[in-house]
Amino acid sequence: MTSLRTHFRSFAQAPRRFYSGAPSTAAKLNLPVDYKTTPILHHTSSSLSNTEYPAGATSKRLNLYQAINSALRTALSKSDRTIVFGEDVGFGGVFRCTMDLQTEFGSDRVFNTPLTEQGIAGFAIGAAVEGMKPIAEIQFADYVFPAFDQIVNEAAKFRYREGGTGINAGGLVIRMPCGAVGHGALYHSQSPESLFAHIPGLRVVMPRSPAQAKGLLLSSIFEHNDPVVFMEPKILYRAAVEYVPNEYYTIPLSKAEVIKPGNDLTIISYGQPLYLCSSAISAVEKAMPGVNVELIDLRTIYPWDRQTVIDSVKKTGRAIVVHESMVNYGVGAEVASTIQESAFLRLEAPVKRVAGWSTHTGLSYEQFILPDVARIYDAIKQTLEY
Repeated sequence: MTSLRTHFRSFAQAPRRFYSGAPSTAAKLNLPVDYKTTPILHHTSSSLSNTEYPAGATSKRLNLYQAINSALRTALSKSDRTIVFGEDVGFGGVFRCTMDLQTEFGSDRVFNTPLTEQGIAGFAIGAAVEGMKPIAEIQFADYVFPAFDQIVNEAAKFRYREGGTGINAGGLVIRMPCGAVGHGALYHSQSPESLFAHIPGLRVVMPRSPAQAKGLLLSSIFEHNDPVVFMEPKILYRAAVEYVPNEYYTIPLSKAEVIKPGNDLTIISYGQPLYLCSSAISAVEKAMPGVNVELIDLRTIYPWDRQTVIDSVKKTGRAIVVHESMVNYGVGAEVASTIQESAFLRLEAPVKRVAGWSTHTGLSYEQFILPDVARIYDAIKQTLEY
């Protein structure tokens, strides 16, 4: 009993650990993301002037769901072979991504389906093989699993199975809102990208912003002969607002973007966690003058841009991979393994992974399961000080 009291007394008297390694007792890291000031959104139209966007294009401030709607409207206007369908898409869908499209293009091209994900995917595959450009919406990524057989065993294998005939399921895009919003619990919080990224023949895409979403979605529809699983972080639908070109444009798939250059450490991420990474980087660079962190957005999760990542890590010597989905057998494991294989002799520290914990998302525990700014800050600090 005496030793037990001594143990607890020493624990109580131990120096208090500051909040997740923050630079001072006053520092707060897990504040809400300020989407109005984050440097990874285009807050002015002039900031769109780079090679990925059409030169001299007019633009408009849109949030993510409006940008998806703009891309769908552009696709429907560009080709009469484009069709949009899914559960409740006729009146706009749960998140309003298909708002007004049925009124504009008619119920033959924008229409509701029965509540059958397997049927939605099967119909979409058949339409794509017949030369259509089907854009199927799965209402939530959590609902896609009944369609997993159709997507993996039919859509992904179609071009391989056809050999030299030239027949493929290209133009097929399966859209799905993914990720947590703070109150989604078990059946409205999942990010199953790693499951699809295991399958050759599929392309898996997750945009971080409105302008990215429009360009990547149009590229998925018109520029590839593989089916695309297009995952949209639903927490960003109304939160992320930026200038988006009005014209038709595409962003190449399987090409990562260096959002912020740096020399001391590379962070690789995609989707909503990029905003958390950006906040953590700002805090670290303020607390550790002279440190400069590079931030890379994968954008396409599979097939992913290995070269951009490897080139960055060879330069910085340190790497962290961040994603919302569970850490076990996740995208971070593949990226970390590739870095180890291709840049091992340039590494100054082990590759770290910051991701969701390997558990289902309980309603009361969502904020503790997902990666946050504090965890990313700690990972950066530990990696730099290794």
